[in-house]
Amino acid sequence: MAVTSLVVVPGRAEADVRRSARTAQVADKDPAKLTELRKQAEKSAEELEEATKALDKRRAGIAAAEKELKVKLQTLQQAERKLAESRQPVARLVELMYQQPLVTSGVMPFLSGDSNADTLRAMTNVGQMVSERQASVEQVAALARDAQRVAAEAQEIRAGNLLAEAQLSAEVDMLRKRSDKVVKSLTQALVKMGIKVDKVGRAAFSCNPLRAATAGNYPNGLIPSAMLCPLQQKGHSLRADAAIAFVSLSEAYRRQFGRPICVTDAYRNLAEQQSVYYRRPGFAAVPGRSNHGLGLAVDLCGGVERFRSPEFVWMEKNSKRYGWFHPDWAYSSPFEPWHWEYDPKIDTLP
Repeated sequence: MAVTSLVVVPGRAEADVRRSARTAQVADKDPAKLTELRKQAEKSAEELEEATKALDKRRAGIAAAEKELKVKLQTLQQAERKLAESRQPVARLVELMYQQPLVTSGVMPFLSGDSNADTLRAMTNVGQMVSERQASVEQVAALARDAQRVAAEAQEIRAGNLLAEAQLSAEVDMLRKRSDKVVKSLTQALVKMGIKVDKVGRAAFSCNPLRAATAGNYPNGLIPSAMLCPLQQKGHSLRADAAIAFVSLSEAYRRQFGRPICVTDAYRNLAEQQSVYYRRPGFAAVPGRSNHGLGLAVDLCGGVERFRSPEFVWMEKNSKRYGWFHPDWAYSSPFEPWHWEYDPKIDTLP
């Protein structure tokens, strides 16, 4: 009995070890953690986008201020040229006055009491020239003060703009580094769950949720493969945010049913959509109008395709937590229990 007991116990221990290993493996593939990383990446993307917009706006303000300053300086230059032109006749008269003093008909007769109308007229002209010269000097001084003020304002504007731009650039750089770090953690988690990396070992850029909006810029059914994130199910891919959410959903499904979600179709290019449309009339959207062509829809199997099956009911109950749902039209017209779509706005997983 003792020998038998010694033989049986190790077998149980090995089974317990295998079960513990499977539990640890499942725990490592935590869909909640993956979703948290995805949301962190998306939040980082939003913060980065806002900061970049603020930086661009600030740079636009700097450009506008520089333009306004340039106009002011040009105005001052024009005023200085006009002033120089207006001063020339006065300067010549004053110079002439000093070269040819009014001795006989100017100041001396006035001082000796022998002045006449010509003498008074000459003195008046001299007084007028002196007044005009004084006004010109005062105008030049005022203009110089304005120029100094504008130059000081320009220096202050430029210094403030450079400081603000430097601060914003530092913030953008910090947010970019944070975003890169989150995306790296996210892609590492995806790799552990079976998402492949490229030949040089870098995590697939197509699985970066920050690129989801970029994928949305392409026409329906014409998204480049490099912009799509592969699923664990070989041969299928989706837009990055939809793919990451689907992987989270599939891992939760695996915990419930012991296997990942079965997928028969995900992203379809335009040619594939045309083929399905002609092969299954009434069961496929018009080419160019399908959510499959946007990388936001999947067709499922493994029990989900059977209406009211345990798998289908579980999906109805849990899929929206991950942003996936069964559209209303698919309940009746046409009836497609296998068809599910992604909408990031309904993602409720905390």
